[in-house]
Amino acid sequence: MLTTNFIPGTPNWLDLGSADSEASQAFYGGLFGWTFASAGPESGGYGFLQQGGRTVAAIGPLTEEGAKSAWTIYFHTADADQTSKLVEQAGGTVRFGPFDVFTNGRMAGYTDPTGAEFAVWQPGETAGLEAVTEVGTLCWTELHTSDPAAAKPFYRTVFGWQEQDVPFGDFTYTVVTPVGGGTDASQGGIAVLLPERTAAGTGSHWLPYFEVADVDAVVARATELGGAVRAPAYDAPGVGRFAQLADPHGAVFSVITSAAPGE
Repeated sequence: MLTTNFIPGTPNWLDLGSADSEASQAFYGGLFGWTFASAGPESGGYGFLQQGGRTVAAIGPLTEEGAKSAWTIYFHTADADQTSKLVEQAGGTVRFGPFDVFTNGRMAGYTDPTGAEFAVWQPGETAGLEAVTEVGTLCWTELHTSDPAAAKPFYRTVFGWQEQDVPFGDFTYTVVTPVGGGTDASQGGIAVLLPERTAAGTGSHWLPYFEVADVDAVVARATELGGAVRAPAYDAPGVGRFAQLADPHGAVFSVITSAAPGE
């Protein structure tokens, strides 16, 4: 379960690079009730998506040439420079090297050996998100990869994640936890990228999940707001009911109504 007690290797930030920040703010505001707070005149349009005054994500304009609207998941690191070295040693690519974000922290961006993009956040004055796991917030992170056999050792090297393979229908799903974490500390999973996604031009990617009270209502609302359904609502015993969506600019995310303990 995600918490705001961030330790190395756990998700601690999330932001959306958008082709139209104002339109995206309106979409997610209508979907989750989030409000926008600018990070200031020197932030280049970057700002915080908040729920009840607490930051649950962030949003800004696209900054990399050729980039498309997408969510980026950041993982906690105590040393972004050392993490960058580990990424390269493990066969990944440093998309942009570590740099300081005022006094808030230090960040860097990477691509894993299978093509999935992610980032790290080394906290300064900003530790990370102010709410997770609650309704309307990030609750799970999931890597959809074309090559799990290559992805797993990469992330073990970079973050030291522990893994547990579990059967999930016709596939094997890998649950990941941080170093020293038990099953209650699970933070995400690794799944095989479906062939139809590859054929449609979708490569390996990280997918954020947001907790919601009613998946079907959120799916209906997303389509009303101009989003698209990439995978219809599905029940997974012991997990919950979830669906995969895309916002009007193509950024992909999932929503889930998690099963209560014992269900």
